[in-house]
Amino acid sequence: MLNIHNLSVSFQGEYLFEEITYRLNAGDRVGLVGKNGAGKSTMLRIISGEQEYDTGSIAIEKEIQIGFLKQDIDFTEGRTVLEESYEAFSEIKKLEKQLEEINTQLSERTDYESDSYNQLMIDLNEIQHQYEIHGGYNYQGDTERILQGLGFKREDFNKLTDTFSGGWRMRIELAKLLLQSNDILLLDEPTNHLDIESIIWLEGFLKNYTGAIVIVSHDKMFLDNVTNRTIEISLGRIYDYPKAYSKYLVLRKELREQQLAAQKNQQKHIEQTEKLIEKFRAKASKATMAQSLIKKLDKIDRIEVDEDDNSVMTLKFPVSVTPGKVVIEAENIAKNYGDKKVLQDIDLLVERDTKTAFVGQNGQGKSTLAKIIVGELEHNGHLKLGHNVQIGYFAQNQAEYLDGSKTVEDTMIDAADEKTRPRVRDILGSFLFRGEEVDKYVRVLSGGERNRLALAKMMLQPFNVLVMDEPTNHLDIKSKNVLKDALRNFDGTLIVVSHDRDFLQGLTDRVYEFKDYRIKEYLGDIDYYLDAREVESLREIEKRDDQPVKVETKKDNKQSYEDQKKLKGLNNKLSKIESQINKLEREIKAIDVEMEINYDATVAQPDFFDNYQNKKKALDQLMEDWEETSEQIDAIA
Repeated sequence: MLNIHNLSVSFQGEYLFEEITYRLNAGDRVGLVGKNGAGKSTMLRIISGEQEYDTGSIAIEKEIQIGFLKQDIDFTEGRTVLEESYEAFSEIKKLEKQLEEINTQLSERTDYESDSYNQLMIDLNEIQHQYEIHGGYNYQGDTERILQGLGFKREDFNKLTDTFSGGWRMRIELAKLLLQSNDILLLDEPTNHLDIESIIWLEGFLKNYTGAIVIVSHDKMFLDNVTNRTIEISLGRIYDYPKAYSKYLVLRKELREQQLAAQKNQQKHIEQTEKLIEKFRAKASKATMAQSLIKKLDKIDRIEVDEDDNSVMTLKFPVSVTPGKVVIEAENIAKNYGDKKVLQDIDLLVERDTKTAFVGQNGQGKSTLAKIIVGELEHNGHLKLGHNVQIGYFAQNQAEYLDGSKTVEDTMIDAADEKTRPRVRDILGSFLFRGEEVDKYVRVLSGGERNRLALAKMMLQPFNVLVMDEPTNHLDIKSKNVLKDALRNFDGTLIVVSHDRDFLQGLTDRVYEFKDYRIKEYLGDIDYYLDAREVESLREIEKRDDQPVKVETKKDNKQSYEDQKKLKGLNNKLSKIESQINKLEREIKAIDVEMEINYDATVAQPDFFDNYQNKKKALDQLMEDWEETSEQIDAIA
């Protein structure tokens, strides 16, 4: 269907990717992965024809149609949901206009015997035939069916699109793509802002899609459920495997280990040969043999090991003053949007240094309560912040507040004060904006890079309470882990809204479930909450009772009850290991700091070095246990 050969793209003298080659075939469901800024969205824009490339070629079969779901959707204001959806049928709408013009002329004319009137009748017949071929008599019904499948109700159809949130607009755009019958689908972060039932519906549709799909996503479960091939962009190269994401990671690791072993063996052989050459050179009788070995050595193809891009951002949230014991106290909080009730009779008490997760279906008020807490929304009821509370807020669409006309560095400088302005370059460097990258305009940044910049801005001022609403959107998997560690080590109070179980595991110590306008508290982490609700995943909880139309799919590889039970136990074990690792790392760090301050007094303590080494050994063992448990989980999942 599509063939890419020796494609190269550079930005400000640096290659995003260089001379890469691959082919897309019908039935390929490709997960395009890589770090933020690696060039994933750029690749999609190039395939769609929206962006030029430096060198190479792209060959596409004739009459291939490409549909592109972008991160940033730009709707024309004033259209209803149905009118916007009908934009998918440009050819049908063109034919409708022609039919309308001909029918108008026929109704106004009376020269029924003329050649021109006869020609109008011929044209009418031809256009009606084309209209039927293109599905003109079915497209309205198809549109309503797809919209309902994606969660819209009939009463939504005639509402203006600009009254809907970004997630619902994404569904309209997705509906347009599904209605177009494209041969290749390019999906850039399709699950961002979608609720769980829409994600499941989309998974079902994509599993049965006969064309080619290329998906950019950092949602591991979504990639594993949908894709059958993974292409990773890393350090300007691509790694292409016919496996879903999790299996690809295993294969990639195995290949690199094989390369390292082969390289090590080859290096030993080369060193032995070089020793013989030096030995034979000293003897005239062996000079010919030495020359022969040199030629042999020159012909060896040196084994190269695939490079890994292990650069990650450095993230540590600064803490301001210590607040009072009670950080947030809310009584009888209620919120309506017009006639739509969202929250009612909410009572909430958040104490200092607690870490809280807000979970539940989309539309149940998680983000609304977060905005009420930070003072962005008016509400009914009473909300009081404790003494010395200073809140840092990361909104779900935080990156949208960035000014696209500013550079990365100017964005930071404008937000800094006299104390933090000299540290702007250092902060940007810790978020992987280095060298000329600080001169990039915000409008050219990828979604993940914008989120990193938004997080960097939060480093300019210390807080003692963090409210984070879906902070992992657009972040690559390594960056997610860095953010999780930073929030886990944050010495203040945390409230995080998320539907990402992996991210929440081991992060929070209490969970509030949002349902039917109210909240319910669970005093434990996310695994405790799921056990209490007797479900395996947040997906099961986030499904609505009024499920949308589902695509029928064959259910294979269904886990047995024993596997499910074992998986639950392993996940709990992993969570406990992570907590132990976190505790030991803090203890070792505290000892290291103590040694820096007063080395002699510290090491003079009885059995100091034995205790210190035992902690390090215990940490190493926990790391091995974590890796082993993770592999066991991957083998079952």
